[in-house]
Amino acid sequence: MPIDPDLLAAEFESRRPRLRAVATRLLSSSAEADDVLQEAWLKLALADVDAIENLDGWLTTVVSRLSLDVLRSARVAKADPWAVDAWEERASEDPDPAAVAAGNERVAVALVTVLDLLAPAERLAFVLHDVFGQSFEEIGEALGRSPAAARQLASRARRRIRGTDAPARVPAARSRAVVDAWLLAVQEGDLSRLLGLLDENAVLHADYGASAVRLEGAAEIAASARTAAHLATHSVPVLLGGRPGVAAVLRGRVVSLMAFEIDGDRIVGLDVLADQARLAGLDAATLLGA
Repeated sequence: MPIDPDLLAAEFESRRPRLRAVATRLLSSSAEADDVLQEAWLKLALADVDAIENLDGWLTTVVSRLSLDVLRSARVAKADPWAVDAWEERASEDPDPAAVAAGNERVAVALVTVLDLLAPAERLAFVLHDVFGQSFEEIGEALGRSPAAARQLASRARRRIRGTDAPARVPAARSRAVVDAWLLAVQEGDLSRLLGLLDENAVLHADYGASAVRLEGAAEIAASARTAAHLATHSVPVLLGGRPGVAAVLRGRVVSLMAFEIDGDRIVGLDVLADQARLAGLDAATLLGA
């Protein structure tokens, strides 16, 4: 039996203050939070409410995912994460000490500023768990990741916010060593070395245009990587939006990009772009130094 629209609206309104608090803390914008809540209400109005066992959890997940979409869209608008540069052009550059000092001052100003320094998934995991007390199971559902991966994201965010406990920025030389070791291990199909390079909770996201693939955990990622020896043989290290990465070039054409997220000496995340429509404009000759 369909729920009465007025009753459904009342249920939503009773939860609005908390949902708005979640969205506002995630987005640091009251206006964007209100937009997210409006979209969440529309989703609820169209949903099969009888099938929702936990309305609080369902709404929190919806608001979290909508907020995550906003955060990711904002990041894309600021910088193209797949902007490709030859590694040699920038790998040896060190950050300006003045810029580092300014960044440290901003971290000390307010929590909202610190949150801006976090990746969207880290921000969501930290805010939902440390501020609103959501379980890692609930956070993992909102992120589309395992509870263990959600826990790691929150822990990484916590280290960055504490500042003094945060791991040092991975030097360019170390990042390059990890990338080179990855390529060699993939080329040789060395499962043991691949597992040694991957964090046990690493996550890989791949965009093929018409489809997407998500792999979770070192074992699953390493097993898949062993099938990519041919691509690794034809790959060159590059910088992707400033991140360490590799570009696979076959017959003079870039066929895939892979960006690495490295913590210490371990790979904690891999993002793959293999959508040929998006790769069509890349100049392979420049990356190969031709």
